[in-house]
Amino acid sequence: MALKLGIELPYTETHDRDGLIALTREAEALGYDSVWASELYSYDAFTTLTQLATATERIKLGTNIANIYARTPAMLAGTAASLDQLSGGRFILGLGVSGPQVIEGWHGLPYKKPLQRTRETIEIVRKVLSGDKLIHEGEVFNLKQGLRLLNKPFRPDLPIYVASLGPRNVELTAEVADGWLPTFFAPAHAERVFGPALAAGRAKRSPGLGPLEIAPFAPAFGGDLATGRDVARFVVGFYVGGMGSKDQNFYNTLVRKYGFEEEAERIQDLFLGGEKGAAIGAVPDDLVDAVSLIGDVPRLRDGLAQFAEAGATALVIGAMAPDAEGRRKTLEMLAEANR
Repeated sequence: MALKLGIELPYTETHDRDGLIALTREAEALGYDSVWASELYSYDAFTTLTQLATATERIKLGTNIANIYARTPAMLAGTAASLDQLSGGRFILGLGVSGPQVIEGWHGLPYKKPLQRTRETIEIVRKVLSGDKLIHEGEVFNLKQGLRLLNKPFRPDLPIYVASLGPRNVELTAEVADGWLPTFFAPAHAERVFGPALAAGRAKRSPGLGPLEIAPFAPAFGGDLATGRDVARFVVGFYVGGMGSKDQNFYNTLVRKYGFEEEAERIQDLFLGGEKGAAIGAVPDDLVDAVSLIGDVPRLRDGLAQFAEAGATALVIGAMAPDAEGRRKTLEMLAEANR
């Protein structure tokens, strides 16, 4: 069965509005299910998706991710309701806790109680969208005045996805979210690394939520294998080496669980030591292949099948080509491989 394909917009290029519109329209014409925008310490995701909502007709629009420290839950709910109404019910609210580097170093906020904050944020967003009085007593938020959303939401049950990697966060995601957005999901290792947490969360999941959508992010390149590995190697090396501190890097921890302990340590040591080029070069082909989709159509087809066999129901791809033509080619080849 074909996966629902989505495309992640490159957050380093959100200033190129015309380029993002063209890429999104190309994805929509090819039958892609969704387009996703993230933030990190770049332009915000919601403004970009608002523009894309007015330039498209069918494709879904999601945040991957909007971090839950930067906005209050009520603000997230109001923004989500607004974009969902504007897009005619096409919005997906993707949430995540990011990490200490961004929350403390960019937003200037303490990185406290990420799991509890995630749980309460989802509870509050759903309560706001339901139209009920907003009364919430929790460990992170206490809201007692009983205000309601003034405007009727287009969809009271718009989907909420969570980006998570650690066992407790994955368990929470499987319990309370509509979908899961894992980064660097390796099909060959997924059951061993994520299976127990997913099972524990699903055991506590409300039947009313329905099945959990599993939508991993994967770097992708359609074309020459060696070239594709090199461009995907950059994003893997950047996250494994530099997205966090020596003591707390979720992506580094994850690939260690996949069996790349020595490689992960070397990549991080080089990156944090200022040798970023050497860190990227130290990412082995086996690691790139484990978490990416690269090559000709038959190889892409095999990769998509592996994601589906590992439990993915959707896939968010990052087209790693360095130019617009290369990205279009990657979109086209993946769409063909997914038929």
